[in-house]
Amino acid sequence: MEMVVGKRVTGKARHAISFLIMLFLVFSSFTNLTFAKSSNKVDIGKDTPKRPFPQHVTYTEGTIKPNHVSQDEMDATVARLYDEWKERYLRQNPYDKDQYYVFYNHNGESTNDPREAITVSEAHGYGMMITALMAGHDPKAKNYYDGLYRYFRAHPSEINPQLMAWQQAIINDEIVDVNGIDSALDGDMDIAYSLLLADKQWGSDGEINYLKQAKLVIDAIMESEVHQTDYYLKLADWAADDSKTYGIATRPSDFMLQHLQAYKMISGDERWNKVIDKTYSIINDVFAEYSPNTGLLPDFLLKDLDTGKFKPAHAWFLESSRDGDYYWNSSRVPWRITTDYLVTGDDRAIAQLSKLNSWIRGTTADNPVNIKRGYKLDGTQLSNNAGDAAFSAPFTVSAMIDEANQQWLNDLWDYNVGKETAKGAYFANNIRLLSMIIVSGNWWSPTAPSLDHMNNLLETYITNGEVNGPLTNQLTNSLKQAEHQYVNGQQKQAIKAMEDFIKHINNQGLQKHITIDSKRVLILNAEALIQLWTD
Repeated sequence: MEMVVGKRVTGKARHAISFLIMLFLVFSSFTNLTFAKSSNKVDIGKDTPKRPFPQHVTYTEGTIKPNHVSQDEMDATVARLYDEWKERYLRQNPYDKDQYYVFYNHNGESTNDPREAITVSEAHGYGMMITALMAGHDPKAKNYYDGLYRYFRAHPSEINPQLMAWQQAIINDEIVDVNGIDSALDGDMDIAYSLLLADKQWGSDGEINYLKQAKLVIDAIMESEVHQTDYYLKLADWAADDSKTYGIATRPSDFMLQHLQAYKMISGDERWNKVIDKTYSIINDVFAEYSPNTGLLPDFLLKDLDTGKFKPAHAWFLESSRDGDYYWNSSRVPWRITTDYLVTGDDRAIAQLSKLNSWIRGTTADNPVNIKRGYKLDGTQLSNNAGDAAFSAPFTVSAMIDEANQQWLNDLWDYNVGKETAKGAYFANNIRLLSMIIVSGNWWSPTAPSLDHMNNLLETYITNGEVNGPLTNQLTNSLKQAEHQYVNGQQKQAIKAMEDFIKHINNQGLQKHITIDSKRVLILNAEALIQLWTD
C-alpha cells in the first residue's frame, strides 16, 4: 500500500518536477552561456592588442623598404623569425611559473664565471620589446610579456631598484643575481621603451600599470644612468658621475635616440632634450674627428678631461682589446641611430649614417657576405671572419635612409633572413629579429603625436586625478573639437582647438586642477601635434 501511495505521489509530481528540472537546466545553461560570453568579452578586451602585428608603419618621407618582396612576404618572414626566436630563447622560470626570461647562453655566450648564467638585462629588454611588438601574431604575447615583466621586477639593481640587475644564473636550483647586483643601461632603456609599447598595446588598467612602471624606470634612468651635469648616457648605475675611470664613459650602442624622444614625450622632463642634444653632438664630433671616411663609431668612448670631447676608449678599458674599435657592441649602432631618423625624422646623424652606408657598400663591393666581424675606425678589418648577422642585420636598417641603397637593401634582406636561427648565436638572432621588424615596417612609436595619443594621455590623467574639476570638461571638449575639425579636413580649425587646449591648461585660475607633471606632458604633446599638422 505504501508502495502504491508512493508510486501515486511520484506519478503526480513527475511532470512538475520534470518541468522544474528543465527550467533549472535551461536557466543554468543560459546563465553559463551569458557568463561565459561576458567572461570572454572581458578576457578578449583585456588581452587583445590595440596595435596588432603587422602594423605597416609609414616612416620618414624618402626612406625605403625592400621592394623585391611583397609586404605580406615580409610580414610572414618576420612572423617565422619570431616563432623560431620564441622556441629557442623564451624560457619559463622553472621555480616561478609566472615568470619568463630570455635565455642567452646556448653557445657559451657567458664567457665569464659563472658558466651557469642564463640571461642578462640586455636580452631581457630585447624580449620585452619583441613580445609587445609581435602581439597579434602571437595570441599569448601578453602572457609572455607580463611574465617577463615579473622576472624583471624580481631582479632589481641594489643601487637603483627601479633598474634591473644585469645578469642572472641558476646556482643550487635557484635563479640568483651574479657579477654585481647592478644595472646595464641598454637593458634598462629597452625595458622602459617596452613598457610604453605595452601601455599602448594593452592599456594600463589591468594587473600591471605599464605606463606608471615605464615612468618609474624612465625617471630612474635619468637619475642613475645619465650624467647629471653633462647629460651624456653613462654605462650603468654603478658608474658614478665623479669617477674619472667609468663616470667619463659612454657607449655608442646605447645611443637609442628614438627611445630618448619617447621618454621626453611621456615624462615631460625637458632634461631629455639635453640628453638627445648631447648624444647627437657626440656622434658628430667623433665622426668628424676619428672616422670621417667610414662613419664608424667605437664600442666605448671616454671624455677627455682637458678638452671635454669624447674619444675612442683605450684597449681593455672594460671588455676587450677592441674597446676603441667598431666591434661587437657597436655592431648595433646602424640600427640604434637610424631608428630615430626613420620614426621622428630627426636628421642630425644623417651625414654619419650616409657615410657609414657608402663605406660599407664600398668595402664589401655591395655584397653582404663580405661584412666582417669588426673594423678599426679607419675601415681596416679586424678579422677575416664574416657572416655574422649581429654585424650585417643592423646595416639593413641604415640602408633604409636613401633610395640609392635600394638594391643593397634588397640584398641585405635576403642575406639576413636566409640565415638559420638554429645555427646562430643569441646576440645575432635577437638583433636580426628586431632589425627585420623595423625593415618590414612593423616598428612603431608609442608616443607618436596623434589625437588618439592625446586622448589616451588625458584619460589617464583624469582617471588618476591628475586632471580634475572644471578643467576636465574643458580639455575633453577641446580635444573633441580638434578631432571633429581634423576629420573634416579643417586643419587650421583643428590647430586652433589644440591651441585652446593649451590655453586652458595654462589658465592661472585652474592650476589647482592639474599636476605639474601632467601639465608638462600634455603641453609638450599638444605642441608636437600642432607642429605635425603645421608641417
